[in-house]
Amino acid sequence: MFRHRRHSEVPSLNTSSTADISFMLLIFFLITSSMDSGKGLKRQLPPPPQDQEQVADIRQEDIITVKLDAAGRLTLNGDAVTLEQLQQEVRQFAAVNPRHRVVAIKTDPKARYEAYFQLQNAIVAAYRPLKCPPRVSDVVEEEGGRP
Repeated sequence: MFRHRRHSEVPSLNTSSTADISFMLLIFFLITSSMDSGKGLKRQLPPPPQDQEQVADIRQEDIITVKLDAAGRLTLNGDAVTLEQLQQEVRQFAAVNPRHRVVAIKTDPKARYEAYFQLQNAIVAAYRPLKCPPRVSDVVEEEGGRP
């Protein structure tokens, strides 16, 4: 009277194309998504020296010298300064004639990159209100003390 029902098996799912579909979805999302790319630093370094380079006449009073030593200390024309003081001094210096003023940067080869970039950012921030890019001369100081 009681019939024994045969337990039917659950049909198996065909997953042979799952890897293909996953790969296609991955490619689709990689192509359609936007990736933030690094913008880098917007700095223009001086060109390499040429054999027949003409030296520009720059008056000594149009040059301000900033030194960064290995310990990260800043000096402006021989006087110790902070980044904020440097920014104010460079702004006052460049306000007179920003296109003919030169900021010479002398760095110790053992100085940290972070300190150097903070120095550059302070100089650029000082020139920002003047609407004129700074003329920067990068000089790496040798261990003997000569540029």
